[in-house]
Amino acid sequence: MTIIPAAEVPTVSLLYRINKLAPPAAPATATPKPFKPFNDRIGLYRGDITKLQIDAIVNAANNSLLGGGGVDGAIHRAAGSGLLRECRQLRGCDTGSAKITGAYNLPCKKVIHAVGPIYDSNLVKECEEDLAGCYSTSLKLAVENECKSIAFSALSTGVYGYPSNDAAPVAIRTVKEFLEGGDGDKLDKVVFCTFTQKDVDAYNHWLPHFFPPTESEAEEWETVKGGESAENGAPESKGDTKVEYEENAKKTEVNDHTSKVEVEGDKRKVEVPDIPTAEPDDEGPATKKLKSQEGEER
Repeated sequence: MTIIPAAEVPTVSLLYRINKLAPPAAPATATPKPFKPFNDRIGLYRGDITKLQIDAIVNAANNSLLGGGGVDGAIHRAAGSGLLRECRQLRGCDTGSAKITGAYNLPCKKVIHAVGPIYDSNLVKECEEDLAGCYSTSLKLAVENECKSIAFSALSTGVYGYPSNDAAPVAIRTVKEFLEGGDGDKLDKVVFCTFTQKDVDAYNHWLPHFFPPTESEAEEWETVKGGESAENGAPESKGDTKVEYEENAKKTEVNDHTSKVEVEGDKRKVEVPDIPTAEPDDEGPATKKLKSQEGEER
């Protein structure tokens, strides 16, 4: 299994300098001034989050925390059964929040399970608040558990239906605000991990608006006529997790209910049924059940 150390994930600064991330063509009035220390701490990686050797990865979980499809299923499979046992003890998680566990067989140290909202075009503001809550809570948990680096999967943009071009600015803005706060200097690196093309395109578009290039970064970008948009870190490995991701990416688009994974070293296919997704409210089924049980105990 190919492991990707956090230090090898390209930063925004590097991507500008090697012409893999384009400065905003028409900067919005709200585009902040360039700040190189942030550009050196924000990473962008297209590939398999389960291969990242980083302090914490953020899983796109559901309210039950018991695994599901997409990246959630891939993380649980790569971590092994110990992760599921620990998640059962957590007894669910509210939408817009997150909980932390060990990483077990993963190369990271911790897994933060964030429960994003199921997108509803009639509740856009509420969805934004819940999505921002996932990112801010995850960052706080990372710092509280002495993690210096963290990688986020694209929360809620799969079967939960959050448009990637709307979710990306919420994610990036929340991370930037955290870095500007009192605990921001406790994180050395924050990585946005993408896989599907729609997420890649969204982060390529929005990152430069929140983390624009410095003058020197922009000058280096312009040395290549026309430059090019980012296609950094495209997955090249032929291992089992790439198969998992390819199958789950297809499932994301068609809302299928079965993830097909190829077991490493074995040509047999294993059918992994998904956990049903939760309702898009502040308290998922697991949380409501938990509170009901607590009421009975009292």
